[in-house]
Amino acid sequence: MRASEPLDRRSLALAALSTVVEWYDFTLFLYLATVLARLFFVGENAMLTTLAGFAVAYLMRPLGAMAFGHFGDRHGRRATLLLSMALMTVAMLLSALLPTVAQIGPLAGILLLVLRCVMGFAVGGEYTGVIAYLLEGAPSHRRALVTSMAAATSEIGGLLAAGASALAVSLLPAPVLESWGWRFPFLFGAAMAGTILVARMAMRESPEFEVHRAAGTLVSRPLGHAISRYGTGVARGFAISALGSITYYVGITYLPIHLVSAGGLSEADALKLATIAAVAVIAVTPLAGLAADRFGRRPVLIALAVLAAMLPYLSFRLLAGMGALSALIGAVILAAVAGGVSAVGAVATAEQVPAEGRLSGLALGATTATALFGGLTPWLAQLLTERTGSTTAPGIMITLVALAVLPVLLTLPETRPPGS
Repeated sequence: MRASEPLDRRSLALAALSTVVEWYDFTLFLYLATVLARLFFVGENAMLTTLAGFAVAYLMRPLGAMAFGHFGDRHGRRATLLLSMALMTVAMLLSALLPTVAQIGPLAGILLLVLRCVMGFAVGGEYTGVIAYLLEGAPSHRRALVTSMAAATSEIGGLLAAGASALAVSLLPAPVLESWGWRFPFLFGAAMAGTILVARMAMRESPEFEVHRAAGTLVSRPLGHAISRYGTGVARGFAISALGSITYYVGITYLPIHLVSAGGLSEADALKLATIAAVAVIAVTPLAGLAADRFGRRPVLIALAVLAAMLPYLSFRLLAGMGALSALIGAVILAAVAGGVSAVGAVATAEQVPAEGRLSGLALGATTATALFGGLTPWLAQLLTERTGSTTAPGIMITLVALAVLPVLLTLPETRPPGS
Protein backbone atom coordinates (compact mmCIF):
# COMPACT_ATOMS: atom_id res chain seq x y z
CA MET A 1 0.00 0.00 0.00
CA ARG A 2 1.60 3.26 -1.10
CA ALA A 3 0.40 6.79 -1.75
CA SER A 4 0.69 7.88 -5.35
CA GLU A 5 1.76 11.43 -4.59
CA PRO A 6 5.25 11.88 -3.12
CA LEU A 7 5.96 14.64 -0.63
CA ASP A 8 6.96 18.09 -1.82
CA ARG A 9 10.66 18.91 -1.80
CA ARG A 10 10.27 21.40 1.05
CA SER A 11 8.91 18.78 3.44
CA LEU A 12 11.62 16.30 2.45
CA ALA A 13 14.34 18.93 2.86
CA LEU A 14 13.07 19.99 6.30
CA ALA A 15 13.09 16.38 7.46
CA ALA A 16 16.58 15.72 6.13
CA LEU A 17 18.00 18.92 7.57
CA SER A 18 17.12 17.84 11.09
CA THR A 19 19.89 15.26 11.01
CA VAL A 20 22.32 18.18 10.75
CA VAL A 21 21.48 19.02 14.37
CA GLU A 22 21.45 15.43 15.54
CA TRP A 23 24.91 14.60 14.23
CA TYR A 24 26.33 18.02 14.95
CA ASP A 25 25.69 17.51 18.65
CA PHE A 26 26.94 13.95 18.95
CA THR A 27 29.95 14.54 16.71
CA LEU A 28 30.76 17.73 18.56
CA PHE A 29 30.92 15.81 21.82
CA LEU A 30 33.51 13.45 20.35
CA TYR A 31 35.50 16.18 18.60
CA LEU A 32 35.69 18.16 21.86
CA ALA A 33 36.17 15.05 23.99
CA THR A 34 39.76 15.91 24.89
CA VAL A 35 38.60 19.36 26.07
CA LEU A 36 35.50 18.09 27.89
CA ALA A 37 37.56 15.41 29.65
CA ARG A 38 39.69 18.15 31.22
CA LEU A 39 36.70 20.31 32.13
CA PHE A 40 34.27 17.77 33.58
CA PHE A 41 36.34 14.85 34.90
CA VAL A 42 39.51 14.37 36.91
CA GLY A 43 42.14 11.63 37.07
CA GLU A 44 44.23 9.71 34.57
CA ASN A 45 41.16 7.94 33.17
CA ALA A 46 39.31 11.16 32.34
CA MET A 47 39.30 10.45 28.60
CA LEU A 48 38.01 6.91 29.00
CA THR A 49 35.35 8.22 31.38
CA THR A 50 34.26 10.77 28.79
CA LEU A 51 34.02 8.13 26.06
CA ALA A 52 32.23 5.75 28.43
CA GLY A 53 29.70 8.52 29.06
CA PHE A 54 29.22 8.84 25.31
CA ALA A 55 28.59 5.09 25.14
CA VAL A 56 26.07 5.14 28.01
CA ALA A 57 24.19 7.99 26.34
CA TYR A 58 24.05 5.96 23.17
CA LEU A 59 22.40 3.11 25.03
CA MET A 60 19.46 5.50 25.52
CA ARG A 61 18.90 5.61 21.77
CA PRO A 62 16.99 2.30 21.54
CA LEU A 63 14.78 3.34 24.45
CA GLY A 64 14.02 6.66 22.79
CA ALA A 65 13.49 4.99 19.45
CA MET A 66 11.01 2.51 20.93
CA ALA A 67 9.09 5.23 22.77
CA PHE A 68 9.00 7.61 19.82
CA GLY A 69 8.55 4.69 17.43
CA HIS A 70 5.36 3.54 19.16
CA PHE A 71 4.07 7.11 19.12
CA GLY A 72 5.05 7.64 15.47
CA ASP A 73 3.52 4.38 14.24
CA ARG A 74 0.29 5.25 16.05
CA HIS A 75 0.02 9.02 15.56
CA GLY A 76 2.26 9.98 12.64
CA ARG A 77 5.79 10.88 11.66
CA ARG A 78 5.31 14.66 11.76
CA ALA A 79 4.31 14.86 15.45
CA THR A 80 7.19 12.55 16.36
CA LEU A 81 9.75 14.72 14.57
CA LEU A 82 8.46 17.90 16.22
CA LEU A 83 8.62 16.40 19.70
CA SER A 84 12.09 14.90 19.29
CA MET A 85 13.53 18.14 17.92
CA ALA A 86 12.08 20.14 20.81
CA LEU A 87 13.77 17.81 23.30
CA MET A 88 17.07 18.05 21.42
CA THR A 89 16.94 21.86 21.49
CA VAL A 90 16.52 21.93 25.27
CA ALA A 91 19.28 19.37 25.88
CA MET A 92 21.80 21.25 23.74
CA LEU A 93 21.03 24.60 25.34
CA LEU A 94 21.44 23.21 28.86
CA SER A 95 24.73 21.54 27.86
CA ALA A 96 26.11 24.93 26.84
CA LEU A 97 25.21 26.38 30.26
CA LEU A 98 26.72 23.64 32.44
CA PRO A 99 29.18 24.49 35.23
CA THR A 100 32.51 22.66 35.12
CA VAL A 101 34.25 20.36 37.61
CA ALA A 102 36.33 23.31 38.84
CA GLN A 103 33.11 25.11 39.77
CA ILE A 104 30.92 22.40 41.35
CA GLY A 105 33.12 19.31 41.54
CA PRO A 106 32.13 15.80 40.34
CA LEU A 107 28.49 16.86 39.95
CA ALA A 108 29.54 18.62 36.72
CA GLY A 109 30.42 15.34 35.06
CA ILE A 110 27.20 13.73 36.26
CA LEU A 111 25.10 16.57 34.83
CA LEU A 112 26.94 16.37 31.51
CA LEU A 113 26.23 12.65 31.26
CA VAL A 114 22.56 13.12 32.21
CA LEU A 115 22.13 15.60 29.38
CA ARG A 116 23.93 13.20 27.04
CA CYS A 117 21.35 10.58 27.99
CA VAL A 118 18.47 13.00 27.32
CA MET A 119 20.01 13.78 23.94
CA GLY A 120 20.44 10.09 23.17
CA PHE A 121 16.79 9.43 24.03
CA ALA A 122 15.64 12.24 21.71
CA VAL A 123 17.97 11.26 18.87
CA GLY A 124 16.69 7.69 19.06
CA GLY A 125 13.31 8.90 17.87
CA GLU A 126 14.65 11.56 15.55
CA TYR A 127 16.77 9.53 13.14
CA THR A 128 14.32 6.65 12.72
CA GLY A 129 11.51 9.14 12.15
CA VAL A 130 13.50 10.98 9.49
CA ILE A 131 14.45 7.79 7.65
CA ALA A 132 10.84 6.56 7.58
CA TYR A 133 9.55 9.99 6.52
CA LEU A 134 12.00 10.31 3.64
CA LEU A 135 11.44 6.74 2.44
CA GLU A 136 7.66 7.05 2.52
CA GLY A 137 7.61 10.46 0.86
CA ALA A 138 10.10 9.77 -1.94
CA PRO A 139 9.29 8.82 -5.55
CA SER A 140 9.67 5.04 -5.83
CA HIS A 141 12.54 5.24 -8.34
CA ARG A 142 14.51 7.62 -6.08
CA ARG A 143 13.94 6.09 -2.67
CA ALA A 144 17.61 5.35 -2.00
CA LEU A 145 18.81 8.76 -3.18
CA VAL A 146 16.21 10.68 -1.15
CA THR A 147 16.70 8.54 1.96
CA SER A 148 20.46 8.95 1.64
CA MET A 149 19.85 12.66 2.23
CA ALA A 150 19.64 11.80 5.92
CA ALA A 151 23.19 10.44 5.80
CA ALA A 152 24.44 13.36 3.70
CA THR A 153 22.92 16.06 5.88
CA SER A 154 24.06 14.26 9.02
CA GLU A 155 27.58 14.55 7.70
CA ILE A 156 26.98 18.25 7.09
CA GLY A 157 26.29 18.32 10.82
CA GLY A 158 29.54 16.45 11.38
CA LEU A 159 31.33 18.90 9.11
CA LEU A 160 29.91 21.85 11.04
CA ALA A 161 30.94 20.19 14.30
CA ALA A 162 34.46 19.61 13.00
CA GLY A 163 34.67 23.19 11.75
CA ALA A 164 33.28 24.70 14.95
CA SER A 165 35.59 22.57 17.08
CA ALA A 166 38.61 23.37 14.93
CA LEU A 167 37.88 27.10 15.06
CA ALA A 168 37.42 27.08 18.82
CA VAL A 169 40.56 25.04 19.47
CA SER A 170 42.68 26.89 16.91
CA LEU A 171 41.65 30.50 17.53
CA LEU A 172 41.11 30.62 21.27
CA PRO A 173 43.94 30.50 23.80
CA ALA A 174 43.71 27.47 26.08
CA PRO A 175 42.58 29.45 29.17
CA VAL A 176 39.80 31.13 27.16
CA LEU A 177 38.73 27.86 25.54
CA GLU A 178 38.47 26.09 28.89
CA SER A 179 36.83 29.05 30.61
CA TRP A 180 33.96 29.85 28.24
CA GLY A 181 35.02 29.28 24.63
CA TRP A 182 33.94 25.62 24.57
CA ARG A 183 30.32 26.74 25.16
CA PHE A 184 29.90 28.53 21.83
CA PRO A 185 29.78 25.40 19.64
CA PHE A 186 26.99 24.02 21.86
CA LEU A 187 25.09 27.33 21.77
CA PHE A 188 25.34 27.34 18.00
CA GLY A 189 23.85 23.84 17.91
CA ALA A 190 20.95 24.87 20.15
CA ALA A 191 20.22 27.81 17.84
CA MET A 192 20.20 25.51 14.80
CA ALA A 193 17.85 23.07 16.53
CA GLY A 194 15.42 25.82 17.52
CA THR A 195 15.39 27.22 13.99
CA ILE A 196 14.68 23.84 12.41
CA LEU A 197 11.97 23.13 14.99
CA VAL A 198 10.10 26.27 13.97
CA ALA A 199 10.55 25.58 10.23
CA ARG A 200 9.49 21.94 10.64
CA MET A 201 6.01 22.96 11.72
CA ALA A 202 5.20 23.50 8.03
CA MET A 203 5.93 19.85 7.13
CA ARG A 204 3.21 17.60 5.74
CA GLU A 205 2.49 14.15 7.13
CA SER A 206 3.99 11.10 5.39
CA PRO A 207 1.61 10.13 2.55
CA GLU A 208 2.16 6.41 3.16
CA PHE A 209 1.21 6.80 6.82
CA GLU A 210 -1.87 8.81 5.80
CA VAL A 211 -2.99 5.97 3.51
CA HIS A 212 -2.73 3.47 6.37
CA ARG A 213 -4.54 5.80 8.76
CA ALA A 214 -7.35 6.40 6.25
CA ALA A 215 -7.67 2.66 5.58
CA GLY A 216 -7.74 1.83 9.30
CA THR A 217 -4.74 -0.52 9.00
CA LEU A 218 -2.62 1.01 11.78
CA VAL A 219 -1.83 -1.46 14.56
CA SER A 220 -2.29 -0.87 18.28
CA ARG A 221 1.00 -2.52 19.29
CA PRO A 222 3.44 -1.71 16.49
CA LEU A 223 6.54 -3.06 18.26
CA GLY A 224 4.96 -6.45 18.87
CA HIS A 225 3.62 -6.41 15.32
CA ALA A 226 7.10 -5.77 13.92
CA ILE A 227 8.64 -8.57 15.99
CA SER A 228 5.98 -11.19 15.28
CA ARG A 229 5.48 -10.46 11.58
CA TYR A 230 8.84 -9.11 10.48
CA GLY A 231 11.40 -10.44 12.94
CA THR A 232 13.77 -11.56 10.21
CA GLY A 233 13.67 -8.12 8.63
CA VAL A 234 14.40 -6.51 12.00
CA ALA A 235 17.43 -8.80 12.38
CA ARG A 236 18.66 -7.88 8.90
CA GLY A 237 18.28 -4.20 9.79
CA PHE A 238 20.40 -4.82 12.90
CA ALA A 239 23.20 -6.35 10.82
CA ILE A 240 23.19 -3.60 8.20
CA SER A 241 23.18 -0.88 10.84
CA ALA A 242 25.98 -2.60 12.78
CA LEU A 243 28.26 -2.27 9.76
CA GLY A 244 27.18 1.31 9.09
CA SER A 245 27.67 2.31 12.72
CA ILE A 246 31.15 0.89 13.27
CA THR A 247 32.48 2.23 9.96
CA TYR A 248 31.14 5.69 10.81
CA TYR A 249 31.93 5.93 14.52
CA VAL A 250 35.34 4.31 14.44
CA GLY A 251 36.34 5.44 10.96
CA ILE A 252 35.20 9.07 11.24
CA THR A 253 34.04 10.42 14.61
CA TYR A 254 36.66 8.58 16.70
CA LEU A 255 39.40 9.61 14.28
CA PRO A 256 40.43 12.94 15.92
CA ILE A 257 40.76 11.25 19.32
CA HIS A 258 42.89 8.51 17.78
CA LEU A 259 45.13 10.99 15.98
CA VAL A 260 45.70 12.99 19.17
CA SER A 261 46.14 10.14 21.66
CA ALA A 262 47.86 7.54 19.46
CA GLY A 263 49.34 9.59 16.65
CA GLY A 264 50.64 12.65 18.44
CA LEU A 265 48.81 15.24 16.33
CA SER A 266 47.61 18.45 17.92
CA GLU A 267 43.88 18.82 18.53
CA ALA A 268 43.68 21.51 15.86
CA ASP A 269 45.44 19.43 13.17
CA ALA A 270 43.35 16.34 13.95
CA LEU A 271 40.13 18.33 13.63
CA LYS A 272 41.24 19.80 10.31
CA LEU A 273 41.80 16.30 8.98
CA ALA A 274 38.36 15.27 10.26
CA THR A 275 36.83 18.21 8.41
CA ILE A 276 38.32 16.98 5.11
CA ALA A 277 36.98 13.49 5.83
CA ALA A 278 33.51 14.94 6.38
CA VAL A 279 33.61 16.59 2.95
CA ALA A 280 34.50 13.21 1.44
CA VAL A 281 31.43 11.62 3.03
CA ILE A 282 29.13 14.32 1.68
CA ALA A 283 30.51 13.71 -1.83
CA VAL A 284 30.17 9.91 -1.65
CA THR A 285 26.70 9.69 -0.09
CA PRO A 286 24.48 10.72 -3.06
CA LEU A 287 26.59 8.60 -5.42
CA ALA A 288 25.97 5.55 -3.25
CA GLY A 289 22.25 6.37 -3.13
CA LEU A 290 22.07 6.65 -6.92
CA ALA A 291 23.94 3.35 -7.29
CA ALA A 292 21.44 1.62 -4.97
CA ASP A 293 18.54 2.97 -7.04
CA ARG A 294 20.21 1.85 -10.26
CA PHE A 295 21.67 -1.54 -9.31
CA GLY A 296 19.75 -2.47 -6.14
CA ARG A 297 20.45 -2.38 -2.42
CA ARG A 298 21.97 -5.86 -2.13
CA PRO A 299 24.86 -5.68 -4.63
CA VAL A 300 25.93 -2.21 -3.49
CA LEU A 301 25.90 -3.23 0.17
CA ILE A 302 27.90 -6.39 -0.59
CA ALA A 303 30.54 -4.37 -2.44
CA LEU A 304 30.77 -1.88 0.43
CA ALA A 305 31.06 -4.67 3.00
CA VAL A 306 33.97 -6.17 1.06
CA LEU A 307 35.68 -2.78 1.03
CA ALA A 308 34.99 -2.40 4.76
CA ALA A 309 36.69 -5.76 5.35
CA MET A 310 39.75 -4.91 3.26
CA LEU A 311 40.55 -1.21 3.69
CA PRO A 312 40.32 -0.10 7.37
CA TYR A 313 43.47 -1.93 8.51
CA LEU A 314 45.42 -0.32 5.67
CA SER A 315 43.90 3.06 6.46
CA PHE A 316 44.95 2.97 10.10
CA ARG A 317 48.44 1.89 8.99
CA LEU A 318 48.54 5.02 6.82
CA LEU A 319 47.35 7.13 9.74
CA ALA A 320 50.06 5.61 11.95
CA GLY A 321 52.73 6.77 9.49
CA MET A 322 51.74 10.30 10.37
CA GLY A 323 53.00 11.73 7.13
CA ALA A 324 50.59 14.45 6.05
CA LEU A 325 49.71 12.80 2.74
CA SER A 326 49.40 9.27 4.13
CA ALA A 327 47.19 10.46 6.98
CA LEU A 328 44.96 12.32 4.52
CA ILE A 329 44.62 9.26 2.26
CA GLY A 330 43.81 7.01 5.22
CA ALA A 331 41.16 9.40 6.54
CA VAL A 332 39.48 9.83 3.13
CA ILE A 333 39.36 6.05 2.53
CA LEU A 334 37.68 5.49 5.89
CA ALA A 335 35.24 8.33 5.23
CA ALA A 336 34.29 7.09 1.76
CA VAL A 337 33.52 3.56 3.00
CA ALA A 338 31.51 4.85 5.97
CA GLY A 339 29.57 7.32 3.83
CA GLY A 340 28.64 4.65 1.30
CA VAL A 341 27.44 2.16 3.91
CA SER A 342 25.42 4.82 5.75
CA ALA A 343 23.75 6.01 2.55
CA VAL A 344 22.59 2.60 1.31
CA GLY A 345 22.02 1.23 4.80
CA ALA A 346 19.46 3.95 5.52
CA VAL A 347 17.05 2.85 2.80
CA ALA A 348 17.82 -0.87 3.13
CA THR A 349 17.04 -1.01 6.87
CA ALA A 350 13.82 1.00 6.50
CA GLU A 351 12.57 -1.26 3.72
CA GLN A 352 12.81 -4.36 5.92
CA VAL A 353 9.51 -3.53 7.71
CA PRO A 354 6.28 -2.09 6.18
CA ALA A 355 4.94 1.31 7.19
CA GLU A 356 2.53 0.17 9.93
CA GLY A 357 5.45 -1.00 12.09
CA ARG A 358 8.41 0.70 10.43
CA LEU A 359 9.49 3.06 13.23
CA SER A 360 9.21 0.32 15.84
CA GLY A 361 11.10 -2.11 13.62
CA LEU A 362 13.86 0.42 13.08
CA ALA A 363 14.00 1.05 16.83
CA LEU A 364 14.47 -2.61 17.68
CA GLY A 365 16.88 -3.42 14.85
CA ALA A 366 18.80 -0.47 13.46
CA THR A 367 18.84 1.75 16.55
CA THR A 368 19.89 -1.05 18.89
CA ALA A 369 22.78 -1.84 16.54
CA THR A 370 23.77 1.82 16.47
CA ALA A 371 23.84 1.92 20.26
CA LEU A 372 26.13 -1.12 20.45
CA PHE A 373 28.32 -0.63 17.39
CA GLY A 374 28.25 3.17 17.41
CA GLY A 375 28.16 4.35 21.00
CA LEU A 376 30.39 1.65 22.49
CA THR A 377 32.99 1.33 19.75
CA PRO A 378 34.90 4.65 20.22
CA TRP A 379 35.44 3.70 23.87
CA LEU A 380 36.43 0.15 22.90
CA ALA A 381 38.74 1.38 20.13
CA GLN A 382 40.51 3.71 22.55
CA LEU A 383 40.76 0.97 25.20
CA LEU A 384 42.20 -1.57 22.74
CA THR A 385 44.67 0.94 21.36
CA GLU A 386 45.90 1.80 24.86
CA ARG A 387 46.03 -1.79 26.12
CA THR A 388 47.60 -3.38 23.03
CA GLY A 389 49.74 -0.48 21.87
CA SER A 390 48.53 -1.20 18.33
CA THR A 391 47.41 1.79 16.30
CA THR A 392 45.64 -0.54 13.84
CA ALA A 393 43.30 -2.07 16.46
CA PRO A 394 40.35 0.18 15.40
CA GLY A 395 40.75 -0.94 11.78
CA ILE A 396 40.72 -4.60 12.81
CA MET A 397 37.46 -3.97 14.70
CA ILE A 398 35.79 -2.71 11.50
CA THR A 399 37.13 -5.65 9.48
CA LEU A 400 35.75 -8.23 11.92
CA VAL A 401 32.26 -6.68 11.89
CA ALA A 402 32.28 -6.46 8.08
CA LEU A 403 33.19 -10.14 7.80
CA ALA A 404 30.42 -11.07 10.25
CA VAL A 405 27.78 -9.04 8.38
CA LEU A 406 28.76 -10.16 4.87
CA PRO A 407 26.90 -13.53 5.02
CA VAL A 408 23.70 -11.66 5.96
CA LEU A 409 24.09 -9.36 2.96
CA LEU A 410 24.71 -12.27 0.61
CA THR A 411 21.24 -13.64 1.48
CA LEU A 412 19.54 -10.22 1.67
CA PRO A 413 16.30 -10.01 -0.40
CA GLU A 414 16.35 -7.14 -2.88
CA THR A 415 13.96 -4.39 -1.75
CA ARG A 416 14.33 -1.94 -4.64
CA PRO A 417 10.79 -1.32 -6.01
CA PRO A 418 10.13 -3.21 -9.28
CA GLY A 419 10.63 -1.10 -12.39
CA SER A 420 12.50 1.67 -10.57
